[in-house]
Amino acid sequence: MQIVQTSSSSGVNAKGAGTARVVDDASAAINGSASARSDAPAAKRSTASLQRGLSNWDHQLQGEISNAQQTLDYLERSSSQLQALKSELAAKLAARQGREGQVEARVRQFSNTWRQRASASGGTLDAQLSYTSPRAAQQNFSIRGLTMASLQEGPQEVLAFSVGGANQALRSVNIEPGLSANEIVSRFDRALMPSGIGVKLGENGELVFSTSEAAWANVRDSLSVRGSGIRYPTGQMSRVRTDAEPAAIAPEEWHTGDVEALRATLQQVVQALAQLQAARSSVSLALAQATGRVARAQPVQVHVSMDTLAENFTQKASEPGYESLLAISSALVGISRERVVALLGLE
Repeated sequence: MQIVQTSSSSGVNAKGAGTARVVDDASAAINGSASARSDAPAAKRSTASLQRGLSNWDHQLQGEISNAQQTLDYLERSSSQLQALKSELAAKLAARQGREGQVEARVRQFSNTWRQRASASGGTLDAQLSYTSPRAAQQNFSIRGLTMASLQEGPQEVLAFSVGGANQALRSVNIEPGLSANEIVSRFDRALMPSGIGVKLGENGELVFSTSEAAWANVRDSLSVRGSGIRYPTGQMSRVRTDAEPAAIAPEEWHTGDVEALRATLQQVVQALAQLQAARSSVSLALAQATGRVARAQPVQVHVSMDTLAENFTQKASEPGYESLLAISSALVGISRERVVALLGLE
């Protein structure tokens, strides 16, 4: 069994990817041996169960490791571009000569990179630079007219929500006097969860709605609500206006027309660099945790599987008659030096 280490432009050791491939090899070796060593139904069931467990575990970890490495590459590329922009801005403010239009070109370069955030991170880095793997990146938003104060005041009302058009199922929230903020959040969250919308309490006690970035455009353009004429006067199903949470970095607001604009842009670039560094630390920690789970879980799973197979083989081989000969001869089929070395190397 050969373990090939992959390189990563992020500078983070790609240990997780190599370890994940060890699991693939180990699982293949175990399953190949299991089918040959025992025909007992119990052995087959335990081997099949182990195979499914290893396979599911391996695929999930490989996905998490891949997402983390991909996101680290993106964050390091973004940081490198911002460092270059910072240097150009500082040079221009110090009245040192530089190539004409270089600052503007650097701003455009980073703006393009920022627009690629979702695809470049595998959809796991949101606009606030929060890393969400294995969950998809979320878009937070608010709904105009739905404030905590308006929901806690006034008489009882049932609010019915629809996402995706009139033919979609309605999700109802019963609002009544005396509800606490947490109770209101819980009712909204339970009602809207089937529509892919989560609800939480914001830092200032406000309602914060969220949906996956992939679904945001549909939610933004189709979310409708109907009340009984209290908080929404018409009493009919009507589209609501939503406000997306602003992104942590807004390069479209960086201007370079004069000295004041250059200074403001430099300050924003410095802040953006700090945010990128914090995000890199968070993703690096997630990568270390994922690779640590591989290192801890893989030997345990293999050890348990080999013990099970050994017990089954010993029991079958100790029984006199045809079953014993079949177990021994089956175990010898396909045995090669490479397979033995691979299995011994798992310890």
